[in-house]
Amino acid sequence: MSDLVASGQVMMSDTPHPVDVHVGARLRARRRLLGITQEQLGESLGLTFQQVQKYERGSNRISASRLFELSRILCVPISYFYEGAEAVADNAGNGHAVPAAAAATAPDASQLASQETGELLRHYYRLTPQVRRRFLDLLRSLTPGETGDNGGRPIRLAAE
Repeated sequence: MSDLVASGQVMMSDTPHPVDVHVGARLRARRRLLGITQEQLGESLGLTFQQVQKYERGSNRISASRLFELSRILCVPISYFYEGAEAVADNAGNGHAVPAAAAATAPDASQLASQETGELLRHYYRLTPQVRRRFLDLLRSLTPGETGDNGGRPIRLAAE
C-alpha cells in the first residue's frame, strides 16, 4: 500500500498502487496463458491459492525474491512483469504523460489478462511460423485503420 502524508501523519492507503495491480495482472495473464491454476501456482510457491489471488489483484505486493521465483516458474524474465508499468504509473500521475496515440492503441491489463486472450495466444503459438505470419497479416487487414505489412493489398491465404 502506498503511504500518504496528511497533516504531518503517515497514513496507509486502502487502494493498491497501480504498478502493483499491473504486476499482478501480468502474473495472472502469464499463469492463464500457461494453463496453470492459482492452486497449482500456489503449491509451487508454498502458498495458498488465496495468496496468489491477492498477488494477482495487487492487494499484496510481491517481494523481489518471490518475483524471482515466479519468473522461473512461469519461464519469463523478471522484466516481463513490469512491461507497460511506465504507462500505468504515468496515467496515475506519477511521471510524464503518455503520448495520446500510444495510450489509445495499447491494450489495457484486463484485455491482456482475459481468458479469451490467453486462449487466442495458446492457439496462435501452436501454428507454424509461416501460418502465424499469414494469420497476423490477416488480422492487420481486418483491423480498422491498419494496412499491415502488405501495402494495403489483399492478403492471399492460399499457399503459392
